[in-house]
Amino acid sequence: MIRNLWAPTDVADYLGVPVGTVYQWRTRGGGPPGRRVGKHVRYKPDDVEAWFDELAEGVI
Repeated sequence: MIRNLWAPTDVADYLGVPVGTVYQWRTRGGGPPGRRVGKHVRYKPDDVEAWFDELAEGVI
């Protein structure tokens, strides 16, 4: 079963950062991988968790 996709606000809530930070990561080429669905950006929760797990400790 596929889990629901996350909006940038969901990613921000999960990571405990402002939603503006998620948008900055995307425009600067960093952050978790997102995909466009029409005019919206959506994130797979597994991709966000994998991205977070790959970060060096204390780095965001």
